[in-house]
Amino acid sequence: MTTKSLSELLEELTPKRIVEELNKYVVGQEEAKKAVAIALRNRWRRQKLPEKLRNEVIPRNILMIGPTGVGKTEIARRLANLINAPFIKVEATKYTEIGYVGRDVESMVRELVEVSFQMVKKEKMEEVREKARKLAEERILDYLIPRQFTSFGIREFQDTAKREELREKLRKGELDDRTVEIEVKEKVVPMVGIAGPPGLEELENQIKEMLSGLIPSRKRRRVKVKEALQILEQEEAEKLIDMEEVAREAIYRAENFGIIFIDEIDKIAVKTPGHGPGVSREGVQRDLLPILEGTTVNTKYGPVRTDHILFIGAGAFHMAKPSDLIPELQGRFPIRVELRPLTKEDFKRILVEPENALTKQYIELLKTENVYLEFTEDAIEEIARIAEEINTKTENIGARRLHTVMEKLLEDISFNAPDMQGQTIIIDAKFVRAKLGELVKDEELSRYIL
Repeated sequence: MTTKSLSELLEELTPKRIVEELNKYVVGQEEAKKAVAIALRNRWRRQKLPEKLRNEVIPRNILMIGPTGVGKTEIARRLANLINAPFIKVEATKYTEIGYVGRDVESMVRELVEVSFQMVKKEKMEEVREKARKLAEERILDYLIPRQFTSFGIREFQDTAKREELREKLRKGELDDRTVEIEVKEKVVPMVGIAGPPGLEELENQIKEMLSGLIPSRKRRRVKVKEALQILEQEEAEKLIDMEEVAREAIYRAENFGIIFIDEIDKIAVKTPGHGPGVSREGVQRDLLPILEGTTVNTKYGPVRTDHILFIGAGAFHMAKPSDLIPELQGRFPIRVELRPLTKEDFKRILVEPENALTKQYIELLKTENVYLEFTEDAIEEIARIAEEINTKTENIGARRLHTVMEKLLEDISFNAPDMQGQTIIIDAKFVRAKLGELVKDEELSRYIL
């Protein structure tokens, strides 16, 4: 996808359209969807501004507040997918202040750029796929019918008719199972480890990259023609694309369209009493500040500015409040949206409405074994009721509870499916109660199983 097509795609995605797309995968949470839709639209608006003003417009970072399993991560991930933007999810608790064992906060930016690089590389390789395929075919044919040169290397001798005959067979897949010995490029990653404080991961990666270039990396392998074709096609595609151009595009896309989702931000909001050495949560917050405000992070693809990366913070905020974050960090998340806990009605909709609804997933999974599931309305009602009841009695884990309930409900059918080919099984409320009724009644048992 080029920069132009990215801009065109953003132009088509009005805030209303973005919310409509998110509705296909996430039930409810209209306030959060509206906030992220505006944030995404503002990215297109910013691209239309004069360059001087464009640099002054910074993203309005969002803080999502709500219990686990209500759709915080899904909203952010689907938003990135809409425009094929680089996206990563990180957990605030994995980071630590500089000087203590843990991960350097800058590594989140490096991860984003790596994701962006792989996305751009994949797109560029798709553009040259057809040409790479033809070059790979030629190499396979050279292995099957080696070219013979004169002693001066001026003229080659080869059975052209035989070569074309093999080419036809190759394209039809008739040679797929034939074994051929090919020379392949293999990346040798040396075992290098650097002991020291966080922040040295990038240095370690650079040393590995440098040493891998010094180690001979071509070797001969005996593989099936089908596999050989894939290996050589990949090699030829990589030769055809300009990696420096890929790196430039990856940095541009990360800087201007990247989204970093920082989960569990509430866990670093809890104030830590006491003095003396130790990792302080306030220290992690202070280290996050320059990243959110705008700084330059060195990556293996070049320096990256974080000024226009969109940061979405999220947390349940059970033990802490957003006001427990240090004031400077609060100011970096000017937009706050609260996601409400899910009700039985939400669960009913989650089971059937989204394009990736759980009932649809299980129906398709079992269809591969020629077993056909049908869910009645009263079954959906009962599953939703049970999920809500367990969430109320035990820990509220939101929509994730549906995964546990559905897996337990269909456990026997999934296990015996290979012996049930051709059968149609009706899942109704009676079936649900028979499978899960006793588990729900026994609160102690449901704590461990559901």
